[in-house]
Amino acid sequence: MKTKQKLWKRVLAAGTAAALLTAGMAACGEAKNTPAANGALKQLVIAEPVHLIGYLPLYIAQREGYFKEQGLDVKVIQATGGTHVTAVISGSAWGVIGGVDSNVLGNKGNSDPVTAVANCVNRANVYLVAKKGLTPKSSSTADLKTFLTGKTIVAGRHGGSPNLLTRYLLIKLGLDPEKDARLLEPGDAATVVSMLQNGNGQIGNGAEPQICDGIEKNVWEEPFYKFTDLGDYSYSVFGVKKSTIQNDPQTVQKFVNAVLKALKAVQNDKALAKKDLQAEFPTLKESQIEASLHRAYEDHLWSIDGFISKKAVDNDMDVLSKTGIYNGSYSYDTLVDMQFVKAAK
Repeated sequence: MKTKQKLWKRVLAAGTAAALLTAGMAACGEAKNTPAANGALKQLVIAEPVHLIGYLPLYIAQREGYFKEQGLDVKVIQATGGTHVTAVISGSAWGVIGGVDSNVLGNKGNSDPVTAVANCVNRANVYLVAKKGLTPKSSSTADLKTFLTGKTIVAGRHGGSPNLLTRYLLIKLGLDPEKDARLLEPGDAATVVSMLQNGNGQIGNGAEPQICDGIEKNVWEEPFYKFTDLGDYSYSVFGVKKSTIQNDPQTVQKFVNAVLKALKAVQNDKALAKKDLQAEFPTLKESQIEASLHRAYEDHLWSIDGFISKKAVDNDMDVLSKTGIYNGSYSYDTLVDMQFVKAAK
């Protein structure tokens, strides 16, 4: 375990620059409403670990001009392998979308920690899928334990939220993740479809659009297990450095204002959500778009008000602690700052 932790830290440190270079500063869904160059707009970069449908409120805020209304030009870069957090720490990105658990790990030994200022995905947005033809007899603890024992699982990068949740489930079932299953840990979560398709694993974890992609390619059927049932969970929050909160609270407030407007839009205007989702993921068929949205709404994926509850953080940190990846203490008040969400109400 210690070796893996050290390896993961080295990957974080070494991978940031490479990830940002390959991202090319490309904006995910460059807002048509946002001029490419406008001196009146303050440019911000948000780092995301993977391009996910769960981040739809962020893309809506871009596409519908909510950031522009606040005087901001927000671009999104993909920083895989855990470098989404270190991109902020290094100053390559202004903010990050990711789990509180990822922030905690990235903040170790950091004098200017990343602090969550608004919620986005308030459920553990991870699902387990099995290669077509494989399925547990039932969802009972005994049958899940039998089914997962000895399987090769594409679990995602070591230390990442999908990996942590997979390990957490194995431990809850009475299995040793290091002995009773074989975990493959690719740095890019989007590779799960191709890995199972090519026989590199029998079980995988992921979210949309990977789930629909795997179903469309006949790799798997519907997920057999969903972690969204854990309830409130600080899975994807917006974080900035503590110094940013202290030195430029006006910009943080403007960013949070736009995010809260987008969270309301995704809840109250499903036609708009569908339109922007289709624009953001143009290769998905309409049936996949509809299935993805249905899953998100059914599982109460998105925060309704941007608030990050203590329960959500506790659930997240419980997974982090019980997997043994993190053994230290934590404080909700140091991980989360809800002043901007409260001020926007």
